[in-house]
Amino acid sequence: MLILSASPSSSTLSSSSSHISRPLISSSSSSSASFSTSLPVVAVKAAARLLSIRKLRCAIFCASKVRGMAEIVEEKKESNSTAAAAAAVAVSTSENHELPQSRAFLDARTGEDLLSAIRKAVEDEKLPLNVAEGMEELYHNYQNADRSTGQAIGTRLESKGLYYLNSLNSSKVLQSGVPKADEIILYNMALALDRIFVDVKDAFEFSPHHKAIREPFDYYKFGQNYIRPLLDFRSSYVGNISVFGEIEEKLKQGDNVVLMSNHQSEADPAVIALLLESKHPYIAENIIYVAGDRVITDPLCKPFSMGRNLLCVYSKKHMGDDPKLVEKKKRANTRSLKEMAVLLRGGSKLIWIAPSGGRDRPNPITKEWYPAPFDASSTDNMRRLVEHAGVPGHIYPLAILCYDIMPPPPQVEKNIGEKRIISFHGTGISVGPKIDFHEVAGALEDSEEAKLVYTKALYDSVNQQYNVLNSAIHGKQGQEVSTPSVSLSQPWQ
Repeated sequence: MLILSASPSSSTLSSSSSHISRPLISSSSSSSASFSTSLPVVAVKAAARLLSIRKLRCAIFCASKVRGMAEIVEEKKESNSTAAAAAAVAVSTSENHELPQSRAFLDARTGEDLLSAIRKAVEDEKLPLNVAEGMEELYHNYQNADRSTGQAIGTRLESKGLYYLNSLNSSKVLQSGVPKADEIILYNMALALDRIFVDVKDAFEFSPHHKAIREPFDYYKFGQNYIRPLLDFRSSYVGNISVFGEIEEKLKQGDNVVLMSNHQSEADPAVIALLLESKHPYIAENIIYVAGDRVITDPLCKPFSMGRNLLCVYSKKHMGDDPKLVEKKKRANTRSLKEMAVLLRGGSKLIWIAPSGGRDRPNPITKEWYPAPFDASSTDNMRRLVEHAGVPGHIYPLAILCYDIMPPPPQVEKNIGEKRIISFHGTGISVGPKIDFHEVAGALEDSEEAKLVYTKALYDSVNQQYNVLNSAIHGKQGQEVSTPSVSLSQPWQ
């Protein structure tokens, strides 16, 4: 779906687990409300005054009059101090700096308020009917995903001054005095629907290399907070966390790293980041994803894509959807490849790519999910770009299992606007040791055969790791299924 690039100037590489989360709203004003590190552990409150503005053709919030943006509450429990949860209340904009077309969503106090705002926008001809229907469907599915699992927003785990949000049964959250999960649904959906609506009014255009928008409105954090409640961290795992540490070290040295991965859902980037943010926040925030055109054109996807670093390409699976656009798409892909080559020459870049060209699908007969086969041309093109960059580069196989939380349609669809089913479930990622082309296929004289052999080595590693994750998550065997080549852990614990 996406590629992610790390810019040395934008962040400092660090393998430290200490990482302070950035609020959604940032402001250069010293008077702006901020999270205070001096607040007691029992209760951490953050109030942000929200102001909606337009900047660089996309709608953005910045600090404004307070009406309680978010509150994190912790309840200590004897010697075992894992506690409590996050609750958020609705957001409002300043009377002096309104964004009229989105105020109805930000001021919503109930789910019905959100649905009414959607319908009113259609009546006022401010929303196309198909987009409005998608927004309603997204709200209902997100709400049902939370309620059907009894999942609330999370447990705050405290370790070395770092707060983690995890999953907790809502009844436990309510017993501890934390506000209802419905408030979290309302808060997340109000922001999501607002961002979708604003973009429909004034569409944001992605450049071939899109850098995540982090301020004044933090689209990255927005996407993380939206997907976070869908992950059951109790049954989620990371394979070979030490290899991620190795990758970060190589990035520190100025090397490039490419993750050849399977692709399961639109939520892949968020899942990868959520599972890594406790130990490797730099990796989580700085991956450049090679993204298909659908996630930068679908109105329901765009706000989430705006928070990721992307290299935008047209997938082979959709290249011929409109024969009149084939040449235009090819030229756009050429521009993106040139952008990628320039990025790699700079070093310290981390790129994620799915050589299958799209999301995995279940076997139509057995209904079993498995990584889609890799395209040998895609893996070879990526390898050549890395080798010709002029700086050391390394290719690692990455497996991801997360289709349960947001599965794709059963078949590849031509039309934009797919139906989105959302669920609460365990997820997993695993990275294998780097695979060197010259060690695996360098002795072969036939270049085509060498491409196939190398691609098979990458795919076989992804498949092997995927099977371990599958046994741990769907087989409910947890870390016990770890093997000598795939060591599972829960680094957020």
